[in-house]
Amino acid sequence: MQLSSPQGPAEPAERTADVQTDSQTSSRRVCVIANPGSGRRDPSLFQQIEDTLCGDASSTGLPSCEVRAVEKGMALDKLARQAVDDGFDVVAAAGGDGTIGAVASAIFDARKGAKPLPHLGIIPLGTFNYVARSLNIPLDDPAAAARVLLTSPPRAFSIGEVNGRVFLNNASLGAYPAILDQREGIYKRWGRSRMAAYWSVIRALSTLGTPLSMGIEVDGSRIRKTSSLAFVAKSAYQIDEFDLPGADEVRKDRFALFVAPDAGRFGLILRAIRLAGRTARLGRDMEMIYGRDVTITTRQKHRLMARDGEKETMTSPFRFRLHPDVLQVVAPPASDPQPAPEGSA
Repeated sequence: MQLSSPQGPAEPAERTADVQTDSQTSSRRVCVIANPGSGRRDPSLFQQIEDTLCGDASSTGLPSCEVRAVEKGMALDKLARQAVDDGFDVVAAAGGDGTIGAVASAIFDARKGAKPLPHLGIIPLGTFNYVARSLNIPLDDPAAAARVLLTSPPRAFSIGEVNGRVFLNNASLGAYPAILDQREGIYKRWGRSRMAAYWSVIRALSTLGTPLSMGIEVDGSRIRKTSSLAFVAKSAYQIDEFDLPGADEVRKDRFALFVAPDAGRFGLILRAIRLAGRTARLGRDMEMIYGRDVTITTRQKHRLMARDGEKETMTSPFRFRLHPDVLQVVAPPASDPQPAPEGSA
């Protein structure tokens, strides 16, 4: 399903990150925000990253390189903002997609300041690493990923934003935030496992409350929907991994908004099973709306929102915006992305 209409009023101009040329890569000042709480928790990985960056720095005359680990009681987003304020050329995230999102948010929030924006760097240490896979950044070799920060040119990196908060893969209302809420408690009690993840889905969907009554505006066109799930996809790579339509539209810098038909709890569980098995289909299991400017209004003023696997309470209306050229990411030249591990979600 497509809604089409004239574009809305133009947004105020935003500053974009300056693009460095290849001749400038040897003089980059790099700061890595390292998150020990990510999927791979081996402390020696951070030492590998520091040895690679700072070893190369001493041989190439790099003015500065630092690895700043997130310690207990320290806010990751505050550490990332400090690195941006300190004027590094590249601020990199060593962790999973949540860590990458926090660093991207710090750069995005600095876009109205006077200083040039740093480039975003990525050293994947998470479980699924959707962002790194889509950018062909080395997955199982932190040292190789660190070398990318010194040798690869930056390129435009599109990000999503909902009510001022950045997301890189997806953001959603309804069933998926409820699943994350259940999963958090189940993981604390029983530990992380695929079985625990599946049980959190069944538990959340079997206890889900009434469906969302939503007013949806896409690029100026309005509709009303009643559904247990509104899922705004920003990552073409993730859509392809689940064999869903919409990836081509996302590559054109549009959101793909998936809305599940209101079919009761049993129907929602069945659709979740089909999605996990890569057998979900448009029309039968979901509707898709695509556009660049999406606003969802719910009757309940405060709703739980999931962004890239993290959840927080946000206030309706929920305004989703694409920013295709505010950030630059340091990554290898574009080619076929790397496959995700079996069972990723």
